[in-house]
Amino acid sequence: MKPATRDPTTGETSSHSLDWLHNGTLMMVNDRRRGGLILCKEYYAEFAGPGAAVGGLFDMDCTRLIPVGTLSILTPPDHEARQRAFKIRRQWIRLTQQFTDCPVPLQRAQMILNQFETYFGPETVADVPDDAFALLVGVLPYTVRLARRKPGQLNVKLKAGG
Repeated sequence: MKPATRDPTTGETSSHSLDWLHNGTLMMVNDRRRGGLILCKEYYAEFAGPGAAVGGLFDMDCTRLIPVGTLSILTPPDHEARQRAFKIRRQWIRLTQQFTDCPVPLQRAQMILNQFETYFGPETVADVPDDAFALLVGVLPYTVRLARRKPGQLNVKLKAGG
């Protein structure tokens, strides 16, 4: 059974919200709104921001969708719009790859959080699960949790040894 997720086209919670991805339907994120989708795959995630293609043959292996911001999904009206949407999807992937090129996991987590907070705002980013950001930049969810903390909150509790 598919996990229940919020349908990006209606906002409703449904176990069928991934059906349009799994059947190969090609859509695009509305470029006139500040929204996007985190497409979780088995071992990684991709972000499709405004203007990006979603679905088709590329996302049939998606296991979970996480809407971010003011999401609106459209059907590309013509061939040129589809080509432009594919190009924009590649640009979003390249942007995320720049963060994964950093060898320090905590820095990767902080970079992706900063990027999303700059674009969507802290309130929206607070609603995105740690594991989604972790899958985007190849770190553990705990690393994202640490990166979300303010500098003064990085207190580490140690067990007393004996």
